[in-house]
Amino acid sequence: MITNRLFIIQAKLLEKIAEYGNKEIERDYPLAWEIIHMASCGKIGQLLASGRQIDPELAAIACSVHDYGRIVTGKQANHAQNGYQPLQAFLRECDQFTDEEIEVVVQAAQNHSNKDEIGTKMDELVKDADVLDCYQYGEKMDRPGRHERLLKVLSEFPSASL
Repeated sequence: MITNRLFIIQAKLLEKIAEYGNKEIERDYPLAWEIIHMASCGKIGQLLASGRQIDPELAAIACSVHDYGRIVTGKQANHAQNGYQPLQAFLRECDQFTDEEIEVVVQAAQNHSNKDEIGTKMDELVKDADVLDCYQYGEKMDRPGRHERLLKVLSEFPSASL
């Protein structure tokens, strides 16, 4: 049996995506995007964490669940704020984290949409992983702070370019 927390959380998140996918709600993003974005953001977060003195496992988990509010509501608008309590409950149900770890993850998820504000190390990592992942799949960088943040995170990879 796999006991890696990242695997456990991503597997449980897939179950939640399937559960919410069966509900008749209009979605701003397809569930296929939510699945792909969850997995690739997790990996990007894990890679960024190693160079930023952040726990790579917790970073990967925070990046994987940062859009939980959109999974629950189906809507992009206010998804970071709307996901705070549902994500907190989800993480508690998973029974894998301390209260402090849960708070770090839910705060990073809540703050990830504020791309032009500076937060904790984990907040910034989740924002950067989100922008980099959206960029790699061709999403426009037209929301406030996205383009500037993309340029900043790409500077961590000298061979990368726009």
